[in-house]
Amino acid sequence: MNEVLASSVTCLYGVGEERANDLKALGIETIQDLLEYFPVRYEDYRIRDLSEVKDGERVTLVATVYSEPSVRFYGKKKSRLTVRLVIDRVAVTGVWFNQPFVKKHLSPGKQVVVTGKWDKHKLQIIVSELMDADSPRARKRSDLAAVYPLSGSVSLAFLRKLIDQALTQYGDHVTETLPSELVERYRLMPRAQAIRAIHAPGDLEEGRQARRRIMFEELFLFQLKIQAYRRITRQQTEGVAQQIPMEEVRSFIRSLPFSLTGAQKRVIKEILDDMQANYAMNRLLQGDVGSGKTVVAAIALLASVKAGFQGALMVPTEILAEQHLQSLRSLLEPCGIQVALLSGSLTAKQRRDVIDGLQMGLIDVAVGTHALIQEDVYFRRLGLVITDEQHRFGVEQRRILRSKGFSPDVLFMTATPIPRTLAITAFGDMDVSTIDELPAGRKPVETSWAKHEQFHLVLEQMRRELDRGRQAYVICPLIEESDKLDVQNAIDVHAQLTTYFRQYRVGLMHGRLPAKEKDDVMQRFASGELQVLVSTTVVEVGVNVPNATYMVVYDAERFGLAQLHQLRGRVGRGADQSYCVLIADPKTEVGRERMRVMCETNDGFELSQRDLELRGPGDFFGTKQSGLPEFKVADLTTDYKALEVARQEAASLVASDHFWRGPEFEALRNLLRREGILEGTVLD
Repeated sequence: MNEVLASSVTCLYGVGEERANDLKALGIETIQDLLEYFPVRYEDYRIRDLSEVKDGERVTLVATVYSEPSVRFYGKKKSRLTVRLVIDRVAVTGVWFNQPFVKKHLSPGKQVVVTGKWDKHKLQIIVSELMDADSPRARKRSDLAAVYPLSGSVSLAFLRKLIDQALTQYGDHVTETLPSELVERYRLMPRAQAIRAIHAPGDLEEGRQARRRIMFEELFLFQLKIQAYRRITRQQTEGVAQQIPMEEVRSFIRSLPFSLTGAQKRVIKEILDDMQANYAMNRLLQGDVGSGKTVVAAIALLASVKAGFQGALMVPTEILAEQHLQSLRSLLEPCGIQVALLSGSLTAKQRRDVIDGLQMGLIDVAVGTHALIQEDVYFRRLGLVITDEQHRFGVEQRRILRSKGFSPDVLFMTATPIPRTLAITAFGDMDVSTIDELPAGRKPVETSWAKHEQFHLVLEQMRRELDRGRQAYVICPLIEESDKLDVQNAIDVHAQLTTYFRQYRVGLMHGRLPAKEKDDVMQRFASGELQVLVSTTVVEVGVNVPNATYMVVYDAERFGLAQLHQLRGRVGRGADQSYCVLIADPKTEVGRERMRVMCETNDGFELSQRDLELRGPGDFFGTKQSGLPEFKVADLTTDYKALEVARQEAASLVASDHFWRGPEFEALRNLLRREGILEGTVLD
């Protein structure tokens, strides 16, 4: 940080100890903090013609006082002042609420400048600001005035005045942070000019260009830290370059009973290229429900085994582990690859046999739950670790599994489509592969939205599916009745449906059931013994019952789009047409929009982008502590193109040796040192 700009705000006129504490509550302690406390918007004080003002707009107008003002008092300390004004030869009414003292500033014939909300139908302006037209304040005032986020006793007027003082005294000390070629290539404002212009723009375009410059700087510096960290980590982590017999891999792909999509072929190449490199792979594979991630995982495991290594696939539940076990055995065992399950449900002898097989190298691929990371589990030569639904495991759990081998390649998989903006931000230290194409011939799930009073019609449609031999899910947000939330609950709904569908068996599953009972209920549903499964969201991930063609989601407005899409993905897994009905009475426009979007598209990536726009990045991941950076200006929901450009430029820069040695990049290297990225590295 520039030493001058690191000075305390107390060196500014009007900032004593008390004011300094107030500013500290806003995160402002130094001159630099103050200069980088950016406005969220601008108040537009440009003088307008009345003819061009729209109803409800906030506007600034020049008016002549036509009559004596009148004040009416009502209630405690409440009043309404009105006066007739002439604006552009039109008689209008000026209104002030709870400001009776304004009366002394309004004498007939006086010219004033009023700012407020225009009511076109009543020919009335509700005034929030008043100035004499010929006052020094009116003449000096900018057409655009910055509006800042405030708290405590810091007023907007004080903050504006303080920032203006800081710009006058210290504006010339602002130094450039971006490489000159980037400033020129993207026609960005110089940093010092942008800092001045964002606080006091001459016009809206200048303010927009200043914001554009600072937004790009934030994204670029963030990506620079990520790309530098990745490069250093790769140089310090010796990976194993797996010698993959590519012809055997190609032969396996040709033997599959289906053709791979273009997206699958692309991500397989990305994964195999990483595995053959001399650094440890750290890649996120994301793909929509049914996009074919399992076969991609199988090909990667086959490649690692044929290169002389073992593979491990860790999943969050036993049900999912058993499903993956069956899939991988059917794909890999014809190639002579031994696949085994390691989970908590094994007997002591079964578990010992699997552990011995892994240690001796007799088992090539282990599929399991957390049981894979227990202390007594060792691999003879672990080369590839795959974690499915990676967000369900903690960082420490993933690290332990990785430590079972010597810097094995790691592939994280998720069926929760993440907008690319968030993927390259939240998972910036990983490479990201995306399967954005579904296999040919897959029928999209027909989704509809019904109100609670239409539930009887939904049940009749469900009965028709059950009569055809199909199965159905009914999803509820709560387990038991709650006084606080007027929502259907799984236990009540299970009782209702057991009575309604007397000739069918209705099961109940929720998170409070012991693991063994949950597995038992799910196995009975998967085998067809149960025709209807009433459940909370525990079925959201990984359950594969191709005969299930009907889903009802109760109180669907209580779920985010991403979660609704994950739930919907439990149907439509077979050859038959499937249906999803959302039962909802949303009270807000956002809730109604969610229902409309769900009915319009089956594309998980489009839905995740809309979810991000509706909820914001913190809520998208279900927690504000999601590891996402706090940007002052940049917005991940709208600036995704700039983020992509910033990522490419940062990656290109850190890949060049000149960046690490050139004197012109010393300031950027110092930034990395301050962040602890260069400490103790070979590049420091």
